Amino acid sequence: MNTNILAVLGKSGFLTVCGIVGGAIATALGGWDESVVTLLICMGIDYITGMIVAGVYHESKKSESGKLDSHAAFKGILKKIMMLAIVAVSYRLDLMLEINYVRNAVVIAFVVNEILSILENAGLMGITYPKALSNALEVLQNKTEQE
Repeated sequence: MNTNILAVLGKSGFLTVCGIVGGAIATALGGWDESVVTLLICMGIDYITGMIVAGVYHESKKSESGKLDSHAAFKGILKKIMMLAIVAVSYRLDLMLEINYVRNAVVIAFVVNEILSILENAGLMGITYPKALSNALEVLQNKTEQE
């Protein structure tokens, strides 16, 4: 028996399921606005650069050997999923309290955290970054503290 999902659903059925799941996730996160897209991009870049640091440079601080470790990679994915769950909860808090800033503050804080991790990975690769980026992070951190 063929259990291939495309064989069972067909192409249009599979795309419909993907659309429904994607729509549900977008709704749970409060929509696909620029802040959520930025967070998702930063999460992806952080994960990829972390894999490069471990796989190519063998400098990862997430494993004892500094090399790729499937357990550390899995934990990284779970952390990112949990971050998105916290965004969803913060969005629900905004709705419940009839305000509009908890989710934004949480997303900004997570974006800053992801960028700091990306910069740490860049440093482990021997890459320096411009002062303007440090200044932008400071502005974001101040914005989060104000909210």
